[in-house]
Amino acid sequence: MYINNNSMSSNVANTLTSHYGNLATSTERLSTGLRINSAADDAAGLAIRELMRSDITALQQGIRNANDAISLIQTADGALGVIDEKLIRMKELAEQAATGTYDSTQRLMIESEYQQMASEITRIANATDFNGIHLLNGNLSSNTHDGSDLTATGKMKIHFGSANDSAEDYYYIQIGSSTASSLGVGNEADVSNAKAFTVSTQEAAQRALVGLTDAIVSKDKIRAHLGAMQNRLENTITNLTTQSENLQAAESRISDVDVATEMTNFVRNQILTQSAVAMLSQANSMPQMAMRLIG
Repeated sequence: MYINNNSMSSNVANTLTSHYGNLATSTERLSTGLRINSAADDAAGLAIRELMRSDITALQQGIRNANDAISLIQTADGALGVIDEKLIRMKELAEQAATGTYDSTQRLMIESEYQQMASEITRIANATDFNGIHLLNGNLSSNTHDGSDLTATGKMKIHFGSANDSAEDYYYIQIGSSTASSLGVGNEADVSNAKAFTVSTQEAAQRALVGLTDAIVSKDKIRAHLGAMQNRLENTITNLTTQSENLQAAESRISDVDVATEMTNFVRNQILTQSAVAMLSQANSMPQMAMRLIG
């Protein structure tokens, strides 16, 4: 028996420290729901998890970006629907002015409404915007895109992927101009090329019927392109949602704690800790037995 050194107590204390550390780890995992709470738990797993988390966050923002793009397309398509109504009314007026039962005064009245419709088309095209971005005035009709300045120019780049690969992470929305001059209708159009410049004469009204048909076809091409882009974006959102869900499941398998297994470990470590505390008390009482020999 020794008084100065109690190796039994030291051994039990070391065992208690180990069990208490394991109990603390189990408590932390159960309280956070995570198997990996620091790099010490699993350095490689932590690195993989953080990369997955960054991709998941980027993909979820990409879904919101694609939804915003759909809203933009719907805004443009709604305005084009109104322009469609104006073009149909203009064709109705051209048909009315093309017949010979109206005199010059009446035909000028028709011309007045005709030109007002053309001006309204231009106003709608110039006024239609989404978040301050004009959609139908030709700003998005360029074949080139430049995002190097604070305000990007040219066709619109819709970014939805987690990197910057043109085949996987983004594509462009290009919207042609829908002003009256671009469609070739009204007195704002180029008189040398526009067939629907005016309906002030019977001959001009007959030409305008052809020009208005061309304008309607041009407008319909823009709407068809926007509809195709909207369908593509909806498919993109479906794919991004699936990809994000799968990444979240993979990240969970790496990072999250198995509660059933960890609870088993917690109970075991709790029992071992309590046992070590009891044995430490017994080991600390051993030197007192030496006093009986002295007494």
